[in-house]
Amino acid sequence: MSGPRRDWSDTTPLLSPQHYRHRGGSASAFSDRGSSSFSGRRASASLEMATVAVPAVPTRSVLLSVDVGTGSARAGLFDEDGKLLGSASSPIQIWKDGDCIEQSSTDIWLAIFAAVKAACSLANVAGEEVAGLGFAATCSLLLDADGSPVTVSLSGDSRRNIIVWMDHRAVKQAEKINSSSSPVLQYCGGSLSPEMQPPKLLWVKENLQESWTMAFRWMDLSDWLAYRATGDDTRNLCTTVCKWTYLGHAHMQQVDEKDSRNIEACGWDDDFWEEIGLGGLIDGHHAKIGYCCSIVLPRESESVLLGAAILGAVASKKYSSLSDAMKALNAAGQVIHPAKDPKVKKYHDAKYRISRKLYE
Repeated sequence: MSGPRRDWSDTTPLLSPQHYRHRGGSASAFSDRGSSSFSGRRASASLEMATVAVPAVPTRSVLLSVDVGTGSARAGLFDEDGKLLGSASSPIQIWKDGDCIEQSSTDIWLAIFAAVKAACSLANVAGEEVAGLGFAATCSLLLDADGSPVTVSLSGDSRRNIIVWMDHRAVKQAEKINSSSSPVLQYCGGSLSPEMQPPKLLWVKENLQESWTMAFRWMDLSDWLAYRATGDDTRNLCTTVCKWTYLGHAHMQQVDEKDSRNIEACGWDDDFWEEIGLGGLIDGHHAKIGYCCSIVLPRESESVLLGAAILGAVASKKYSSLSDAMKALNAAGQVIHPAKDPKVKKYHDAKYRISRKLYE
């Protein structure tokens, strides 16, 4: 590894601005050599050059991945060819009380730092070499008051602000929701599990009114990790569809292929949230549970098969890396965003209400 290692601290954001240091020696070292080797005039020029900061370009790009499981946080570092350079893990705390299973976002964040620091040390990777960061995590529910944890525990312990994915405190709330005739249920296998987020949200509202009032955001753990690292509150289509009843297929229509923002991609069913007693979550354009998601759609008709073909192309040594194979074999995905035109939203809302009546 060339260049000095950047120091990590538990208070430093994972995606902090890069700081490069001059690698050719200090200004004083240049000055000493200049004054001893050259005339006064030349020494002056040498000193002038030495005081100019020259940012060092990282010699490689490394990808950092973080996976938060039920019992530990893992960090892995990969090169651009997908080769694992090093990995490490750090345990995370868990509280169990009957059907209630809880964790702490503060504890998880510190465990991530420990794992990242250990992985960087093992792989001999400096902070400025990390070009990208990705998170994976359990589908656990987290309460946040704009940066401060909000308890989900009957104990009142404010550290415990995460309802773990396997928590089953909301069985009765799930039964209540499943007794409704909402068409949303058809996209969840006909019923909601108590491990999904709506029953857990309803439990908190019915049993922890103070926490319900204090909470500014209700987030899946993986979404919170991305928000904590970057400040971007955009939610993940995977988490919102799988655990929150977001209808990812709904309200999507290409209006102008050249302008991908002219697409309505809001899949929250407001009637569903009102029916189950959580109508307050639709206020502010669903700000507490997530704004409408941007979606990346592959342009190929058989994108999954193409992905397997890309792996095969690399295995056959047709291409030297996954990056090269992907550039050659597939097009850039199409990013679509929620439409801002109220007329477009009005049209699709009316269309969805008709579909809902037909279903009922």
